[in-house]
Amino acid sequence: MKQVVLVTGASSGFGLMTARALAKAGHIVYASMRETEGRNAPRVAELAAEAVRDGIAIQGLELDVASQDSADAAVAKIVAERGRLDVVVHNAGHMVFGAAEAFTAEQFAAAYDVNVLSTQRVNRAALPVLRKQGKGLLVWVSSSSTRGGTPPYLAPYFAAKAGMDALAVSYAGEVARWGVETTIVVPGAFTKGTNHFLHAGSPEDKARQAEYDKGPTAGMADVALKGLAGLEPADADPAEVARAIVAAVDKPFGTRPFRVHIDPSQDGAEIVNGVADRVRAELLRRIGLEDVLKPSTRS
Repeated sequence: MKQVVLVTGASSGFGLMTARALAKAGHIVYASMRETEGRNAPRVAELAAEAVRDGIAIQGLELDVASQDSADAAVAKIVAERGRLDVVVHNAGHMVFGAAEAFTAEQFAAAYDVNVLSTQRVNRAALPVLRKQGKGLLVWVSSSSTRGGTPPYLAPYFAAKAGMDALAVSYAGEVARWGVETTIVVPGAFTKGTNHFLHAGSPEDKARQAEYDKGPTAGMADVALKGLAGLEPADADPAEVARAIVAAVDKPFGTRPFRVHIDPSQDGAEIVNGVADRVRAELLRRIGLEDVLKPSTRS
C-alpha cells in the first residue's frame, strides 16, 4: 500500500538511499534536509529530475532537525499537499571521532541534539497527525554500538545513539494504543559506502587530543578504524539498510518487526538486543501492559 513518508537527514548516506528505495518501491517520499536553497540545492534538483525520469514520487523538503519551527513547517507542508503522513524515518544524525576527554561538554550536547533531540522535535510535529489518523509508523535508525562492541574514540556518538535507541523503545509503548507502530533498524559499522566516517567531527580541544595521540594510547585511533574496516566483509552493502526499511514499511500494519539488525560485522548487538527486548516484553506482561507490544487498530 502506498505510504506518505518523511525521511530526515536525506541529503546523503542511509537517508538518501532510503528515500530513493522507498520511492522506487512506490511510496510518496519527502527527502528532508537543511539548506534546500543553499548547499543542498543541487541534491533537491537531482531528486526532482529523478522523479520525472523514473516516474517516482520523491522530492526534497526543507527540514532543519535542530529547529522545532522547521519541523512543524515541514510536516504541515506534507499534510497540506497529501492530506496525511503515514511514516516517519528518523535517520538524521552525525558522527564524531576522537578521544572522549578532548571533546568539550558543548560538543557532547551538540551530538545529543542532532542524534536525539532532533527526533523529539520531529515527533512533536508528526505524532499529532499520526495519532489523529489512528495509524502510522515510526522507523528509528539506531546503531549496533548501543549494545554491541564499542571501540574507543566514538564516545559522544555512541552515547547519543544509545539515548536515541532508549527513546525509541519508550515511545513504542506510549504510542501503540494510538495505532502508531515502531520499527528500530540497527545498522552495524559500515566503514564504506556512506559519509559517516568521512565527515565525522573531531574534538575542539586539540591539545588534549594530542596527549592521547602521543601517550600510551598512541596509534589507538588507527587500530580502531583499521580493526572496524577489517571486520567488515568485502561485500558489505549499506544499501541493505535502505532495503530493510522498505521491507518494514511494506509489511501490513501490525506485522512490522520491532527491531531489525543489518550488521555484516556481527558485533554482538543482535544478541544483546534480543535479550533486552525479551526482558522489556516480559516486564510489560508482568505489569499488565502486554497490549502495548503491538499497535492497536484505531481506523
